Amino acid sequence: MDPRKVTELKGFVQLCESNPGILHLPEMGFFRTWLQSMGANIPPPTKKQDSCQGGCPCGPSPSAAPPPEPEPEVPVDPESEESEIEIDDEGVIEPDTDEPQDMGEFESTEITEEMMDQANEKKIEAINALGEGDLQKALDLFTEAIKLNPRLAILYAKRASVYIKMQKPNAAIRDCNRAISINPDSALPYKWRGKAHRLLGHWEEAAKDLATACKLDYDEDASALLKEVQPKANKILEHRRKYERKREEKEIKEKQERIKKAREEHARAQREEEARQFGGGFFPGPSGFPGGAPGGMPGLGELFTDPELLNAMKDPEVMAAFQDVAQNPANISKYQSNPKIMALVTKLSAKFGASPQP
Repeated sequence: MDPRKVTELKGFVQLCESNPGILHLPEMGFFRTWLQSMGANIPPPTKKQDSCQGGCPCGPSPSAAPPPEPEPEVPVDPESEESEIEIDDEGVIEPDTDEPQDMGEFESTEITEEMMDQANEKKIEAINALGEGDLQKALDLFTEAIKLNPRLAILYAKRASVYIKMQKPNAAIRDCNRAISINPDSALPYKWRGKAHRLLGHWEEAAKDLATACKLDYDEDASALLKEVQPKANKILEHRRKYERKREEKEIKEKQERIKKAREEHARAQREEEARQFGGGFFPGPSGFPGGAPGGMPGLGELFTDPELLNAMKDPEVMAAFQDVAQNPANISKYQSNPKIMALVTKLSAKFGASPQP
């Protein structure tokens, strides 16, 4: 055996001993496969800086500065973004938690003319009590009127106005909901429901109801309140749109990162497969090595510094041909007329001190 090539092989083994990480290079896949088939234990890859930096293909030159580590991204909590908005809550009160008020027998009551007349009388009495400032009496009278005629929307709207004065917005909302279900074209329940939402700090709902009330029947009081709540509703809407844009941008970025990672994983797997195939018997001689034995690996250091060979390993046509020959060495005869394949075979044979097999 050529002493020079034995020296090269010895130097390569010493290099692997000093830096086992070189065995994990993609182009060393074939060598790893052979070592493992012989029962060798290969150390796992390490991120530590070894003495071979600058002295072998596994690291940069000593003068090259290590790449800066990317700063970890601080995850943004969507809830914290949503809470950034500040709204002036002056005039907002705690919600009332009383039991739901008596809404009358809406479905089953048969209303007579006499009952309607009595309900109207109770309504007038309630309005008078309201004018005198007796809120509880007005509330009781409106409730009696509702029991007599539970299908009259105005009675619920009027009682809702009393609940607003009593600072009970949730009760007012229940009355307005019933009034709107009976007569959705009446402006009054929208007005009082808008005021109830304003007391609760429901700015968007308040703006919507007050705008509807003014559209159905313009009211200066409702219009003035709408001018107060609309800017706050707009601020919330704009904040929500901004939040949605940020969330969409984040989702797009995460999707792009996933695609990038998948492509990198695919490329890595492809490189490893090519290296495995390249080392699985693409060289002349038995077992894929010259001379028919693993010891016949002279010229390995030169092999991995030859740009022509490394580029050829990336050629799909060349890799397909070598895989074919690896499965059946006799198939090399099929490529005798292919100058690209035979030129590479001749070069490999020359490096390994063997002749191309016919």
